[in-house]
Amino acid sequence: MRVLLMSYGSRGDVEPLAGLAARLGSYGVDVRVCVPPDEEFAKVLEATGAEVVPFGMSVRELVSGPKPADPFATAKVLVAEHFETVGEAAEGCDAILASGLLPAGVPSVAELRGIPYRYALFQPTSLPSPHYPPLSRPGKPFPPGETDNLVLWGLDGEKVDALYAEALNTHRTARGLPALTGVRDHVFGDRPWLAADEVLAPTDRDVVRTGAWILPDPRPLPADVTAFLDAGEPPVYVGFGSMALRGASADVARASVAAVRAQGRRVLLARGWAELTPVDDQADCHVVGEVSHQALFRRVAAVVHHGGAGTTTTAALAGVPQVVVPQIVDQPYWASRVAALGIGVAHDGPVPTYESLSAALGTALEPGTAVRAKAVAQTVRADGTDVAAKLLIDVAG
Repeated sequence: MRVLLMSYGSRGDVEPLAGLAARLGSYGVDVRVCVPPDEEFAKVLEATGAEVVPFGMSVRELVSGPKPADPFATAKVLVAEHFETVGEAAEGCDAILASGLLPAGVPSVAELRGIPYRYALFQPTSLPSPHYPPLSRPGKPFPPGETDNLVLWGLDGEKVDALYAEALNTHRTARGLPALTGVRDHVFGDRPWLAADEVLAPTDRDVVRTGAWILPDPRPLPADVTAFLDAGEPPVYVGFGSMALRGASADVARASVAAVRAQGRRVLLARGWAELTPVDDQADCHVVGEVSHQALFRRVAAVVHHGGAGTTTTAALAGVPQVVVPQIVDQPYWASRVAALGIGVAHDGPVPTYESLSAALGTALEPGTAVRAKAVAQTVRADGTDVAAKLLIDVAG
């Protein structure tokens, strides 16, 4: 049996697929994975034994470039890649599971190949609901004053069609498939999979719940990081993962280091795609590169991060208080969940200042927050990849 997994997005969209690929491999399934061509993504996946097929543009170049990419041009390129590169990768596969940035062409690839297709989300707020509005999306602004969520979700569907429908239907009709509208719902299917923990991300939508897809990371911490941790009280970790923080990196690093020091704590500053660097050469600040968050987070006093689904879940499993400084897309949702569960603080806005981060850390470092974080950690499940692997094996038949 062979399955194709695909995702276009940041590290947080790729690493869950690596977790699923590893679990599928343990059941004897051959796994092929289509992801962006960024080198670090290939490294994560190759360690699982999966075959990696790069497609599309480098995500790091897109988010770190001098100006934001044109979303309409990007959508057109990606749809072509869905039919071409992903379509070729689907040859010989028994099922396709897609995730990440809307894979508009992938259901059509499955249709052409005559194989099952499933779509997985890593958070519930992309699912239409009367209880909350759509996430921000490029295109025509919503009418001022419109508050009916179902109306807004209908308009969101029109935005998706404006982004993808023309390119999608060009490729469909060229291959003998009928044109369609309602691209968003076409991609989601009848019951999308929700690969998120039920405690961290509750929903009343009709989905297949698998739990979060976590890739075990047994790597030991680098010697310099271990030495820093051993040299004093647990530090505060500050990192923004695959977020580039366009033009704000120096200010964020300066504010973060000062705010952590004001709490009497040392700082672990994660370089990340934002290229955070120390503001001085004092010994209480140490820069960390690519390391196992699973090993590291259990040894810090708090985690300040961007609010990606994976980082939020890893910190929750570690039982460590969080300060979420959301940047884009679903990250405000994860910030709100951290605050609602009492396991940390949702920062107001994407660029922390000394004052705002000091206030957030003051709450996160209170003893009660740590107690609550440890309690919630006991309720978070870590077997989502096993659940999903068995479901996908059944789908592939």
